[in-house]
Amino acid sequence: MTEKPMRILSFGAGAVGTYICGSLALQGQQVVFLERPAVAQDLRQRGLRLELVGQTHVIPAPQVVGSIEEALTLGPFDISIFALKSFDTRPTLELIKPFLAQMPPVLCLQNGVENEALLSSLLGADRVIAGTITSAIARRDAGDITLERRRGVGIAAGHPLSTRLVEAMTQAGLQTRLYPRAADMKWSKMLTNLLANATSAILDMTPAQIFAHPGLFRLEIFQLREALKVMQALSIQPVDLPATPVRMLAFSVRSLPLAISRPLLIRAVGRGRGEKMPSFHIDLHSGRGQSEVDYLNGAVARFGDTCGVPTPVNRMLNKTLLDLTSGEIPASFYAHQPEILLRQVS
Repeated sequence: MTEKPMRILSFGAGAVGTYICGSLALQGQQVVFLERPAVAQDLRQRGLRLELVGQTHVIPAPQVVGSIEEALTLGPFDISIFALKSFDTRPTLELIKPFLAQMPPVLCLQNGVENEALLSSLLGADRVIAGTITSAIARRDAGDITLERRRGVGIAAGHPLSTRLVEAMTQAGLQTRLYPRAADMKWSKMLTNLLANATSAILDMTPAQIFAHPGLFRLEIFQLREALKVMQALSIQPVDLPATPVRMLAFSVRSLPLAISRPLLIRAVGRGRGEKMPSFHIDLHSGRGQSEVDYLNGAVARFGDTCGVPTPVNRMLNKTLLDLTSGEIPASFYAHQPEILLRQVS
């Protein structure tokens, strides 16, 4: 590395934080991880472990702190990276409010399309960079991950740090590219996040089982068509993400008969996470009582309201999964009962 290493503050050492910031640390960037105090102590003792492309990498003595106050004493930082669940955004913003003057710009790698606006409302738009990640990462424990499928990272152009981040991440093997329009990039990623996510959690079925069921496949297509109509109303275009052909997905959903699009999407899901339970299912059945569905399907419904686009399928999936998450509906109610779910939109 010829350029001076970047000083990076990682909010979280979960799957994405460990993969992105751990990869950067392995390449010589100076990374401080912020985690809950008990997790921070554990990670300082056992280190970080990354399985990347068949090789195991260990960072034996990572800098991990348990409070924002302690983290900022190790600054100043060039950039901070938000690699949190979307439902953790508001609580984290409350933590950093007293320290705004010391906060570096933020690269937001979170799912959903509303986190950047929340960050900008506190930090200012000039201190927020939109990003996305398409690689598939499995988390065994905090600070212990496996890269299941390397695709890449997207970063919105236009910020003074954007190009430098792309260069640093590319050197770290993260296959990163710039995108001229942040909204195109973030909404395109959200389209891929919607696929067999809420339905899998609600029905306790794998994505492959969802797509093999004709009625559920139609439901998947209808939720994506709603999202695409909202995007069109907002003048947002689908764009291909790293190793992820979103434009072909959008074309298939919008234009192809179901009999043709179904085998294409079945193959696409099979290459990705056909038998792997997606994030909504993991969150629901972990018992944590929180779900990102309101930041994905719920966001489609909210933006649909603002631009006059009906979104009944996304609204139904959002409410149903939120009711399951809160315990208002027993988790077993819809399990392996697709006809019960389908009756809600018939």
